[in-house]
Amino acid sequence: MTPGFHWTLRPSVKEDDPALKAFPAELPLLVKQLLLQRGFKGGAETELFLEPRLSHLSDPFLMGEMGAAVERIFQAVDAGETVCIYGDYDVDGVTSVALLRAILMAYDLDPQYFIPVRSREGYGLSEAGMERCLCECSDKPSLLITVDCGTSSVREVDMLNKRGIDVIILDHHEAGPQGRPDAVAVVNAKIEENSPYTYLCSAGVVFKLAHALLKVRKLKTFDLKLYLDLVAVATVADIVPLVDENRILVRHGLGRLAHSRHTGLKTLTEIAGIRPSDAASHAGFLNAAHVGFRIGPRINAAGRMDSPMDALELLLTMDNRRAVQLAQMLDSHNRKRQEEAIRTDAVQMLHNSFDPERDNVIVLGSRAWHPGVVGIVASQLMRRYHKPTFVIAFDESGVGKGSGRSIPGVSLVQAIHQCADTLVSGGGHDMAAGLVIEESRMDDFRRAFNRYVSETTTEEQRCPVLNIDMEVSFQALTLDLLDSYEKLEPFGNSNPQPLFMSSDVFPTEPPKRVGTNHLKLFMRQGMVERDAIFFNGAERELPEPPWDIAFTIDRNVYRGRASLSISIQEIRSHREM
Repeated sequence: MTPGFHWTLRPSVKEDDPALKAFPAELPLLVKQLLLQRGFKGGAETELFLEPRLSHLSDPFLMGEMGAAVERIFQAVDAGETVCIYGDYDVDGVTSVALLRAILMAYDLDPQYFIPVRSREGYGLSEAGMERCLCECSDKPSLLITVDCGTSSVREVDMLNKRGIDVIILDHHEAGPQGRPDAVAVVNAKIEENSPYTYLCSAGVVFKLAHALLKVRKLKTFDLKLYLDLVAVATVADIVPLVDENRILVRHGLGRLAHSRHTGLKTLTEIAGIRPSDAASHAGFLNAAHVGFRIGPRINAAGRMDSPMDALELLLTMDNRRAVQLAQMLDSHNRKRQEEAIRTDAVQMLHNSFDPERDNVIVLGSRAWHPGVVGIVASQLMRRYHKPTFVIAFDESGVGKGSGRSIPGVSLVQAIHQCADTLVSGGGHDMAAGLVIEESRMDDFRRAFNRYVSETTTEEQRCPVLNIDMEVSFQALTLDLLDSYEKLEPFGNSNPQPLFMSSDVFPTEPPKRVGTNHLKLFMRQGMVERDAIFFNGAERELPEPPWDIAFTIDRNVYRGRASLSISIQEIRSHREM
């Protein structure tokens, strides 16, 4: 039932293409070809991409309403006001709270902070979350700063204003239908016209605010560069585009992550199984995959298990013993998410009712599922079946909270707007969104969502395609290649990791099962032998050899010895492209 991918190979760049001469001579041919494929033509733009520098960050006051936010914060500093930071429960929200608290404390404020509990108060600046926040504040704040939420909270901001509380919003989400809240400042590129900063996550916005504060009042005792690891973790985990300033922030932040000054984050990195030697590369930084697959999920797990303050405390603590306790707790939360059981249950549901020829979407729900896991499962199903997907966990009263993941060309935000009459609420990003729905309306929503996708996409857009960057031989895969290839990192949204293929490959011995569902494959192409890992490959029936394999490459370091690792993404019987 899993759809087969149509393999497409991007046009090759000839070795004698004169355009390749514009790139540094020391770069391997393969890296030059990749750069040219991605639209680079040499010169300053290419140099900035390969060697992104903090000096290239722009003036933070170019962001709309930044001046008003800075002025109000310094008013609070000078008057010694009571300030509260209100954040979201995911990685971006938690890291944003930690960074904002640090910069405010550097100016002698001691801000209170609050993160809502997902199952009780829902996402963002909700009325329930706001009431508990104010109730738990030891002193009533005169200024509340929201991070990673607030842009669509018009009613809630009005309620705060009536209580004499000013609001500053630092966010990156889309505005709601009611428009801009009546806040002192809304620093959010998404509400500006033609802003170049729409790619920033909320931690990136907080970083720009901190930069702006420091430009107005310099502090000799505060080094903003030491907090770049928090910004990098948020930017990668929130899957925002790794372009322009995001690329600069993440590149330098990952460089600091291996030796973070944040005790809790450093401890979590170690407990996540990332050894210091894993960071051994030409630039000496961990890669984005470490954040996306090991660090980010553990921080997110706290919010999904209704313990977001555990994650925040981990980022704030400087006590080694407490850091170990909290990191182990987050690791335990991560293992308890039970996505494997829910995924198995969901796949069985699909076998019973899903027709990939008829159904352009996947919408599944159950009262037996934990709401903290549905986003993970939605992502897995979307990738496996190449369908926009919502997975919903219903409570005993029949109210469900769901997470959605999408394919290119299908905006979940627009879909939610079009299907609003079948939902209680919903919102998020184009590629990842959340919703609240009554159990009795799930079939109505599925039909409306399916109709929306059918009417707004073509059959070609809905077909799963494997876009391969380049065909390479086993012989070309060397450590020397990796040294230059890693200059293309960090990989992620808008800078995807290159996908290679090798053709006419033969297995040299039977696959070896490793872990729960993975395979280690031993292969030969010509006279060159390689081994590779095929994640979740044990669930697949391998085709008849010889094979074509589609794969990515990375550096692996074990006991101080580096090697080039191959991660297979797809495999098929050999055929001519």
